[in-house]
Amino acid sequence: MSLTIRSVEATLVLVPMRRPLGTSAARVTAAPLLLLDLHTEEGVTGRAYSFCYLENAGHAAAALVRGVHEALAGTAADPAAVRTTLEARFKLLGVQGLVAAVLSLVDTACWDALAIAAGLPLARLLGAPLNPIPAYNSNGLGLIEPSAAADEAQELVAEGFRAVKMRLGRPAADDLAAVRAVRAAVGPDIEVMADYNQALDLPDALVRCGALDDEGLSWFEEPVRHDDYAANARLTATVSTPVQIGENFAGPRAMAVALEHDASDLVMPDLDRIGGVTGWRDAAALAGTRGIPLSSHLFPEVSVHLLAATPTAHWLEYVDWAAPILREPLRIADGHATPPDRLGNGLEWDSEAVARYRVG
Repeated sequence: MSLTIRSVEATLVLVPMRRPLGTSAARVTAAPLLLLDLHTEEGVTGRAYSFCYLENAGHAAAALVRGVHEALAGTAADPAAVRTTLEARFKLLGVQGLVAAVLSLVDTACWDALAIAAGLPLARLLGAPLNPIPAYNSNGLGLIEPSAAADEAQELVAEGFRAVKMRLGRPAADDLAAVRAVRAAVGPDIEVMADYNQALDLPDALVRCGALDDEGLSWFEEPVRHDDYAANARLTATVSTPVQIGENFAGPRAMAVALEHDASDLVMPDLDRIGGVTGWRDAAALAGTRGIPLSSHLFPEVSVHLLAATPTAHWLEYVDWAAPILREPLRIADGHATPPDRLGNGLEWDSEAVARYRVG
């Protein structure tokens, strides 16, 4: 069934977080989410959302969506054709940063609409069964005191998970104490991932990651600047704990360059930054060619479908930031998330909650 775009609309909401996101870069207590509705003449609506980090960035992205509507109204909801049209529309501004995120949003919404029109969940449209994907709890565990981190880690596991992620970037001795406190609290059978959020330079990373190398962490995520592939490659070759990068890959080409540099053991593309569903498919193919485990970054409701169709699927990053504005939030059972057996990607807004949290 072919679809014709009637309108593209964006709504910005600011959703309080159950647990603040405290990283070495910033502390976030409410999630600015840009909700996208792509309406078609056939009555099908495709949906997607973006985590904007800053409320002002959400307002800017919403303004860009108005230009998207002008460019796409009356055209086919074909992801490849849509990208060609929008890249031409924003060529002088540059298809990067917020512009790239908006294009990814539209791509994801197009795929949602196509899956709904086909009468299939997105994973099945992509040729995959609705298999469960292991998920780690990434809510909270910011730069808090070791004893508080231990307590929170236990709470996160109790929500039905076998893995959690903690943030690092304190003074080295405090990071070590926090890692040991969390490990002691959750026991040896729970996986613990660690995220530096690019806090270190290479000399510091070599020392600090080396000191944590025997603490049983599942990976070091973004210890150094994300696009310094030489530094990441040096660290990857030096420590035994896997190095994880990828949330900042600006499309599959950036990921290809990182892989050429052997910049990490693991990759975790972000749906917004990799290029939506279309970009993810390209990224998954790159990882599959090299046999590199691929995890997701944020957007668990859509990412669970994409991981189901990823040959080297590893871990789903679970955050509940969008749950308050969804009619049916993603469920976790026995440490896994399963793509819901609903049409499309399964996103449906709770209209009352959207009205409550809407801004601007």
